Amino acid sequence: MITNIPGYLRIGSQRELKKACENYWAGKISLEKLELTARQLRKQHWETLHQAGIDLIPSNDFSFYDQMLDMSMALGVIPARFQELQRSFANPHCLELYFAMARGYQKNGFDLTALEMTKWFDTNYHYLVPEFDESQTYGLQCRKSVHEFKEALQLGIRTKPVLIGPVTYILCGKIKSAGITRQALLSRLLPAYIELLTALREAGAEWIQLDEPSLVTDLEPADTALFQQAYTAIRQALPHQQLLLTTYFGGLENNTQLALQLPVDALHIDLVRAPEQLDDVLAALPENMQLSLGVVDGRNIWKNDYTVSTALIRRATAAIGEQRVMLGTSCSLLHVPYNLDDETALDPAIKQWMAYAQQKVEEVAALKQILAGDETLLTINRQVMDSRRTAPGIHVPAVKARLAAITEADFSRPLAFAARQALQQEKLQLPLLPTTTIGSFPQTVEIRQLRSNLKKGHITQEQYDHDISTAIREAITWQEALGLDVLVHGEFERNDMVEYFGEQLEGFVFTQNGWVQSYGTRCVKPPVIYGDVWRPYPMTVDWSRYAQSLTDKPVKGMLTGPVTILQWSFVRNDQPRMDTAFQIALAIGDEVKDLEEAGIAIIQVDEPALREGLPLRKKQQGIYLEQAVNAFRLSVSQVQDSTQIHTHMCYAEFNDIIAHIAAMDADVITMETSRSQMELLEAFAQFRYPNETGPGVYDIHSPRVPSVTEMSKLLHKAAALLPVRNLWVNPDCGLKTRKWPETEMALRNMVQAAREVRKELA
Repeated sequence: MITNIPGYLRIGSQRELKKACENYWAGKISLEKLELTARQLRKQHWETLHQAGIDLIPSNDFSFYDQMLDMSMALGVIPARFQELQRSFANPHCLELYFAMARGYQKNGFDLTALEMTKWFDTNYHYLVPEFDESQTYGLQCRKSVHEFKEALQLGIRTKPVLIGPVTYILCGKIKSAGITRQALLSRLLPAYIELLTALREAGAEWIQLDEPSLVTDLEPADTALFQQAYTAIRQALPHQQLLLTTYFGGLENNTQLALQLPVDALHIDLVRAPEQLDDVLAALPENMQLSLGVVDGRNIWKNDYTVSTALIRRATAAIGEQRVMLGTSCSLLHVPYNLDDETALDPAIKQWMAYAQQKVEEVAALKQILAGDETLLTINRQVMDSRRTAPGIHVPAVKARLAAITEADFSRPLAFAARQALQQEKLQLPLLPTTTIGSFPQTVEIRQLRSNLKKGHITQEQYDHDISTAIREAITWQEALGLDVLVHGEFERNDMVEYFGEQLEGFVFTQNGWVQSYGTRCVKPPVIYGDVWRPYPMTVDWSRYAQSLTDKPVKGMLTGPVTILQWSFVRNDQPRMDTAFQIALAIGDEVKDLEEAGIAIIQVDEPALREGLPLRKKQQGIYLEQAVNAFRLSVSQVQDSTQIHTHMCYAEFNDIIAHIAAMDADVITMETSRSQMELLEAFAQFRYPNETGPGVYDIHSPRVPSVTEMSKLLHKAAALLPVRNLWVNPDCGLKTRKWPETEMALRNMVQAAREVRKELA
């Protein structure tokens, strides 16, 4: 049986790519040094997989920022606003243009906003949304995938180039010019795709992987036609090229026949997310098609249960024979950390249940050995599985009893929003268009070093507390001088919005090197939820109380919501996910009540990942949304009606879940809208969203500083769609990743824009 890895990591086990990119942007290293780091990482990755005995090793899964942006560069999908900049470069496909599209560009007389960013299906990975307009001329304009294939070949490794499939690429993009249909767009893009595939074939690629995760979603008839159009044209142009069509994140279901009728040589399916699809696929699999089984979880860090996986594989081999079966991970390993061997401080009892990317590659190889007769590997694995089921600390009776005692009353606040709004305005006395930020301020080198020194024992807790107090005091003074209406304490004591809370909750364990990519150079280290969750003591009250004592203006208490903690953690897979979410909600609810008792009048419980957890199929979404909304409401509903509850969401489409966002019943929701130029608010307007809203007026994922005029225009757009009395003014997201100078300039402009528009609309 052939072994197949759909994709590997790219950031480096010590985040080498992140550091190199950021140093390049800061002018600290040359382009040559950045490219050297990239080559070294690719070489390490290819050799790791080659040494593990993997047959189909991916290439072109490496990216300096994002694989969708890579496809846009390859095909010449350059938005109109970047085309003059492109013409200004000696090399029109250089990295400077690439990074400008990713991050925005504000120099040399240009002031360009970045591409919009949103979540990759139901993951926490963010991709850059392709923009299609009439000004574009498509063709093979960047041969990155060809160069990397040849690079691996020079090392003696023949790889399998990986490309985003043409239909998923189009469906995940946005058409910006009226009158362009998806069918016409595909017709214009296909020659460029075929040119790229031809170049790869001529370079010596035996297999080429085309990723089409859209096949596990609900497709319109017109989308189905796109698949038939695309793959018929590709096959006619390349009749002898071996093509591997890759699906993941769910089951094919009603798209099974469509996928199996496409003229490809092999199909990859995700049997971790959807093991039930195997029989349907086997029953209809064409005799000339191979089947790649994604049996090792590419999305979570738990060790593979070989008994379960071998049973699935044996069903496949019994039906179609070993020669037509491939073994692999469910999806790219982009979503898990590098190597469990790098974790030297994990509890060995928990560590033995885990597997990172390196171990998952080894699991694929081990499954092949077990199927060849190696019973020792299977026996050892069964012992590990048994130890996890019976380990102490996994199940806490008091937590389960509290969960069982929840009633309907626990999900609702006493008064409706209109009545709460009046009480809150009387209490807070905020102006029209109140200004605030989302929570975090820049995490400087000094702040990060302070936390590191405490963890290493280089400073005492008293020294640490003194310096954090100083940072908070300076932030409060700075915000007051800036003229913000609702302040935040800055979150200087927090490493990550999920990790910080998980470190103080029972049922979590933390890693030293469990880094995964969220977007670009933004890496996160998700906590691991291994057992029942509960809060042993208050987590944020002292710092919030201190910050509020420094000012007469309201200071928001800042918490992360239960669904986001769930989504941005590696979650135990031995009980329903929503049981874990409700356990977290009870813990966060305890913190909300303690903040209120400490005198905090505004409490923000962020749920940026609520939509991220939405099942890809509509028929499964209703139950999830009801449970997710209830988890949020359980965490915030025990406060007085005069206490204002905020939530924050970012980088997701809300149009199809707006009723459930309203059902969350947060007094104020802040969200990302600047990259889409307030496009998102149209859904809120059409729905007549009843509560208060803070649409982001500038993009914090770019170093670009927007002008007062630009933000004023966005505020006027918002005021044309929603009642002015319900509007807040804020950035898109937290400011943790930004630098202080750009933050001060942007917020100063934001406050001035709010003041000017306030006068105009009052």
